[in-house]
Amino acid sequence: MTPPLIAGNWKMNGLRVDLGEARAVADGVARSTPNARVALCPPATLLAAMAQVLAGSPVLLGGQDCREEPRGPFTGDVSAEMLADAGARLVIVGHSERRTAYGETDARVAAKALAARRAGLEPIVCVGESRADRDAGRAIDIISRQAAGCIAGALADGPFAIAYEPIWAIGAGVTPTPAEIAEAHAALRGALIDCVGAPGRDAPILYGGSVNPGNAADILNIAEVGGALVGGASLKADDFLAIIAAV
Repeated sequence: MTPPLIAGNWKMNGLRVDLGEARAVADGVARSTPNARVALCPPATLLAAMAQVLAGSPVLLGGQDCREEPRGPFTGDVSAEMLADAGARLVIVGHSERRTAYGETDARVAAKALAARRAGLEPIVCVGESRADRDAGRAIDIISRQAAGCIAGALADGPFAIAYEPIWAIGAGVTPTPAEIAEAHAALRGALIDCVGAPGRDAPILYGGSVNPGNAADILNIAEVGGALVGGASLKADDFLAIIAAV
């Protein structure tokens, strides 16, 4: 099995003065040799600087999004090739905040995942249901359909991950029950196998949505949970290292 992946998504947070937190994470991971791969995904303005901070450490650098095209007249966008050139090894695509605020479709997320592969990056493809979908009993259907629409067969040629992030739990301080997480991850495992065959058995399925040092161990011990996509708790080294240690 692929080792668990604990990825920190800094979102639109962080200035150069905050790079000390990344350095503390790198030092802590180097000392503890955790049972997981670890990544930090800062805003694009910090990618190059964080690459220097993480150089020589086991912590991987990731981007938060990428454009499908490798280059072109797309003011303000960043291509997967640009992320790789800045030192990134992974990239998040399809986060619910991108889907909601920018109207990103499954087809566009799939194109971004393939762009990441083209540039040699490992895509982390996000899926998740709304509170209304959960309450109406549509959660499993929604996330299975998202996975089928976003995970192209070509991704089977290299590493990729999928992240289950129930929209209603992100930044809300609440999480689904262990049974709900287990059900969602089992459904996604089946969807991955349907999409890409045997490689879908090993791709890590991360959980994301208000992961913190207090609940990380319980979440990471649920069947088919292969890591975590961590938001706010990744901004402070002590909190993030405690989550990493829970693997």
